[in-house]
Amino acid sequence: MKVLIKGAGVAGLTAAFELATRGAAVTLAETRLSLGGNASWFAGGMLAPWCERESAEQPVLDLGRDAADWWDTATPGQVTRAGTMVVAAPRDAGELERFASRTSGHRRVDEDEIALLEPDLAGRFRHGLLFPDEAHLDPRQAMAAVHDRLSAMGVEFRFDADARHISGFDRQIDCTGMATDDDRLRGVRGEMLILRTPDVSLSRPVRLLHPRFPLYVVPRADRRFMVGATMIESHSGGPVTARSMIELLGAACALHPAFGEAEIVETGVGVRPAFPDNLPRVEARGNTVAINGLYRHGFLLAPAMARQAADLVFNHDGTKELAHETVGQRRSA
Repeated sequence: MKVLIKGAGVAGLTAAFELATRGAAVTLAETRLSLGGNASWFAGGMLAPWCERESAEQPVLDLGRDAADWWDTATPGQVTRAGTMVVAAPRDAGELERFASRTSGHRRVDEDEIALLEPDLAGRFRHGLLFPDEAHLDPRQAMAAVHDRLSAMGVEFRFDADARHISGFDRQIDCTGMATDDDRLRGVRGEMLILRTPDVSLSRPVRLLHPRFPLYVVPRADRRFMVGATMIESHSGGPVTARSMIELLGAACALHPAFGEAEIVETGVGVRPAFPDNLPRVEARGNTVAINGLYRHGFLLAPAMARQAADLVFNHDGTKELAHETVGQRRSA
């Protein structure tokens, strides 16, 4: 079976991997000149279904529970399984209690254990939550690793390509996000910074709860840290705003003052597609299967969506069952 995938973000790459491993002849078409530059490129890369459950519906946890295993299989060596730490300033202890009450998969840690797990946070926070089964990866390294593996498997990449002028395929998978023609989608703007400092070391993503501006900091190689992210209802992909820059930097310094002297290596903006209920969809329309609406959960939910899309391509009898699952997800919201 010959399958054309449109879009080389995280949805397209994971779909290509699922289809290629099941024996499809896959071509992936991307309008950009090379890998990257899309919303996936600016993601945090947190594989944190229990943390996300605090503000998301149950399907996010159900669909994302096995994401770290999938990425480990597809990109060996890219996943760090050190859990997630959630902390709050003493004055915001109520935010920590609220967070704990809205999800599961965590245990409480006191000041001594926080210092043991993250020595650079010693003495800064009295209480926290540790989600030991969560993981993270560097999205850019993971995307490059999937690209290289797919190329070795015989997947053809066509960059700077308009998929509308490509024909001769049995099925198509539409993974074009906000570029697709679907008026149900809205854009959710996420802004991020990459900071570099030799004065802070973290072993895992740390989320700082704040009643006005919660923040996450994700460690990356070379003493770099991804700091994010805003959630603004907007289709605009313009530069990071001054307000967001101030809030991101202020929250980072609240986590550790040394971030005040960090280099700002990069700023970035990604516009993430979301349906009204903030849950993803895999939908069949004729010979096309669409994966969309990953919202802020791209790397967490893309593997499950890719599996559903591959099931639709290879098992037409399963279409009804998968459609019912999507309806169930919507009703849960």
